[in-house]
Amino acid sequence: MPHSDSSDLEPDSSHALHPTIREEVQDLMMSSDNDTVHVPPPHLAARFSRSSNLRRKSSATSSRRNSLSSHHSSRSSRSAHGGPCSTHIAQHLRRASIIETRKARLADRAAHAEQVRLRAALAKAAPRASTSSEERALAAKQAREKFLAQVAANCAEEVKRAKKVAEDTREKKAAEHLKLKEDMIERLAEAEKRRLLQQQNQRRPRTATLPSVEERKVLIRSPRNETEAAKVIQKAWRNSKRRSIVSDFLELGLTLENIQKTSFEDVGSLLSQDKVLETTTKVLRMYGLQDNDSDITGESTATRTFLSAFLVLGHPAQVLSQEGEQEKDLIEKAKNALLCFDTVVVNPSLSPSTNQLELLSDAYASFQTAFTAWKDRDSSVLLDTMLAQFVELDAIWQTVKNDKEGLVSEDYREGIQHNQTLLLVRLKRLAGPDRAMKMITAAVRKSRKAKGKKEPVGDVRPRAASLPSVDATAPTLTPIEASVSDIDADTPEPGNRKATSLLPDNRTIMHELAINKEYRIDTKPKMDMRENAIQAVSANMRQGFESGHGDLFIVAMAETIREKLLSLVVPGKSLHTLISDSLDTEMIANQVKMGAFSYQQFFTFMNSLLPKICAPVRDAEVKALADDQTEDPIERLAKLNYVVDLLSVDHANFSLQMNAPLLIKEAIGYEQRCFANAVGGQTLKRTSKWWSEAKRKTEEEIVRRSGRDQSTPANRATSDKIYIQGLVDLAIGVTEWHEVDIPETLELDRSRISRMRVDILHMVVISAILLTAKNLMRRDVRSQWKEQAQRMWDLPFTDGQAFIAAIESRYALPPNTKTQLSGTTERILLDGRDRQVSHPVVKVLLQKIQAHVYTRLSASSADERVKAASSASQVLSSGGLAEFVVQIGAMVNELQRVADVDREAHGKWYDDVIKAVNQEDVSGA
Repeated sequence: MPHSDSSDLEPDSSHALHPTIREEVQDLMMSSDNDTVHVPPPHLAARFSRSSNLRRKSSATSSRRNSLSSHHSSRSSRSAHGGPCSTHIAQHLRRASIIETRKARLADRAAHAEQVRLRAALAKAAPRASTSSEERALAAKQAREKFLAQVAANCAEEVKRAKKVAEDTREKKAAEHLKLKEDMIERLAEAEKRRLLQQQNQRRPRTATLPSVEERKVLIRSPRNETEAAKVIQKAWRNSKRRSIVSDFLELGLTLENIQKTSFEDVGSLLSQDKVLETTTKVLRMYGLQDNDSDITGESTATRTFLSAFLVLGHPAQVLSQEGEQEKDLIEKAKNALLCFDTVVVNPSLSPSTNQLELLSDAYASFQTAFTAWKDRDSSVLLDTMLAQFVELDAIWQTVKNDKEGLVSEDYREGIQHNQTLLLVRLKRLAGPDRAMKMITAAVRKSRKAKGKKEPVGDVRPRAASLPSVDATAPTLTPIEASVSDIDADTPEPGNRKATSLLPDNRTIMHELAINKEYRIDTKPKMDMRENAIQAVSANMRQGFESGHGDLFIVAMAETIREKLLSLVVPGKSLHTLISDSLDTEMIANQVKMGAFSYQQFFTFMNSLLPKICAPVRDAEVKALADDQTEDPIERLAKLNYVVDLLSVDHANFSLQMNAPLLIKEAIGYEQRCFANAVGGQTLKRTSKWWSEAKRKTEEEIVRRSGRDQSTPANRATSDKIYIQGLVDLAIGVTEWHEVDIPETLELDRSRISRMRVDILHMVVISAILLTAKNLMRRDVRSQWKEQAQRMWDLPFTDGQAFIAAIESRYALPPNTKTQLSGTTERILLDGRDRQVSHPVVKVLLQKIQAHVYTRLSASSADERVKAASSASQVLSSGGLAEFVVQIGAMVNELQRVADVDREAHGKWYDDVIKAVNQEDVSGA
């Protein structure tokens, strides 16, 4: 049998089971030699046997033991010692031991593989933390991106610089080419002049003897007569004068290089000197750029226009407000005009040619036309701005001029007159005296008419009213409810009655009268909800009839109408007696109980009574009520109740008109008593919270502006600054009203502040859209697009194309500009719909309004208020709010009156709040 290699029997190889099979085959082959099995003695069998629980020590020993040579040596040894009988038992014992050992080894390997698999699964399932290598890779990526961004920025800067150098090179080459062209033209002109001069000389005969060289040099042609002599003298004199004028102009040093090196203020003072103006005027007149017949004003204007070319090219950033197409055209034409002018005056000893003068005339005319167009556009913006400032000062004067007791008018009068005088001088200089006065008169008249007292058309005095009198010690106005009386639990709630009433309560009337001396109850908002009010009263009455209380509702409605009508007539008069007897409550209750009440007779009586009581302006409503023959009595009662409410409003307004001076004197005291009764001894939690927030913002703003240095009064958070900050945050915002917690002291101004927030939202949205359109179209942001703003005011925020159409109604938008404007408009309108501030333009405009309102309200002296008001138009126009200068000014005036009335009426409560907040801050610190 061939001998197999020991490596084939290696137990640690991949085929671990093959050696076992081979061993069994070899044992069978060896055992087949001797059929008889001889069992050795026990002491010999024990020597060759091994315990089954012992593990093999090494694979090498096992291989040696399992090899054929080992078997042969073993057999020979056993045969030599007489032990072949124990071979079979020893083989089986050894095989069993090997099998057990290998099983244990395989089990260990399987257990180890399972542990490795479990660890791999756990490692895979666990969240992978960023290793240091990943962090280094991320940092390297960020550094690479930063480096690439820096390289891109540097490349962009280099490209920009290269473009600028290329542009300068092109301009330089163009200037050199133009100069060469002018030189060539000049040379041709000189040659033409010499040719003409040579033709004018007398030709000598051919037979005449030529003069010698010396004679030719000293040959001077003498004039033949006095006329030619005079021409020669005049020509010499004109050349001498021309050289003198050009030399004087060159001595001024008016070159583009010198203008660019000099500051803008110094250049302005230099160009305004009389010597410069006179010399420039002489030069322009000499070259035919000005008419000799023009007046002094026209010459001065033309000279200043020419000198403006030096300012436009030398300091374009200070002269031009933006870089639009019109400004670029102006710069180009100014450059051409100065280049042509330099070619003419470069050499005083040489007279300019005809072609040079023509080029100069054309270039100067083009520049003058472009400058006039640019000036007209810019001057219109300046005129609108200064007119708005003048109107704002006039509005302030109209507000304070009647205050004689507090001497407020004396404080304001001098400052307003001074600022209006300065504005008037500038307007006359810019638009001319006559036009300026007409514009000022029209603007002031329009402003006063818009802010004037708005009264209904016709006679508003009730026919049955007399001149009322009010007790100054207890001013009261009886509020008139618009629904039935409170008779039981099934009748309408007081809140429902107040919702359908046209008259506010006494406290609201006195508060509004203290803020606005011309206050009148406005029925327009409630008249717009006329149908809703009538339906609300009708629904309440129907509900009462359905619940079985119809008789009580009829009696309550009659009693309510009776009380309203009695308050409209004078006690003791015939109408008072007629109403008292005809609308007796007990009599109507008995008629209803007996079923004898007649709706037709009741309405007939009312139709005959109301024309005797109402004001002439209400005749139409009363006639419409009499002509209404609706069969439903509940609806007719509701309409009757509404008309009686209108008459009550007219009567209340007439009483306010007659007794306003007495009521205004007691308004503050009346508010203090009402507020004390409403608050009682409770703590003003909302006011304290509002004051704490305002104080925090004020202190943060002071620290941001000037650090923590509070040594000067301007750097201290005074109570006035804190109050103004809180009032501005409350009124100048765009968020929903329920998000703002209004203090108890300003509860009466809730509707006013809500209206202001809605107006501010419209202002910032519309101004953001118009400002974007102006920038895209390269228009001046100070220009007023009032028509477009007025059209946008009434548009819903859901229709972006309507806003674009409002702009296109006057200005043509290119396709690319329209696409960009449409996208920006949609994003801005999204802020308007969500009542939030996320768009950058909207955010900046809101901050500008808040800062402007805070500055004007925080002005303490009359001079500061006049100064802030006079500069309001300029500040808002430059900030992109030119269309809403008047509205913001009116809002500032209204908030100023609200602040004055509030602090005067609730001063002692504010003192308590300030002490409590300061104590909390100290304890917290």
